[in-house]
Amino acid sequence: MVEKVRVLFLCTGNSCRSQMAEGWARALKGDLIEPYSAGIETHGLNPTAVRVMKEAGVDISSQTSKHVNRLLGLRFDYVVTVCDHANANCPVFPGASKHVHVGFDDPPLLAARATDEEEVLAHYRRVRDEIKSFVEKLPEALE
Repeated sequence: MVEKVRVLFLCTGNSCRSQMAEGWARALKGDLIEPYSAGIETHGLNPTAVRVMKEAGVDISSQTSKHVNRLLGLRFDYVVTVCDHANANCPVFPGASKHVHVGFDDPPLLAARATDEEEVLAHYRRVRDEIKSFVEKLPEALE
């Protein structure tokens, strides 16, 4: 049996982008990747992220928003920062984990300027699909 690659997806609040990445990794690459997500802060699970992931057939509603300090004792092969703030403030993990930055737009920030619900959802869906495309290339894309 091949050991799974342990990947931590790190974002500012662990409410949206990192949660989506964890959900996609579990759904698409669960045989190869043991995914985790956390944040530099915790903002709770974003309900619109849950909604658009469910539309795509991935249920992330049971995931929780976690502070990165809760995971500092774990060993990760890769720490993937999915936003610039987390990239700039990424803690050092013990062991041989490799830090990879792949920035995605912030759906809640984009949605704040939207004029209607359909535009809000369009921002979330676009980022969801971009994260899916990235996760589909894992773990090879991390090398």
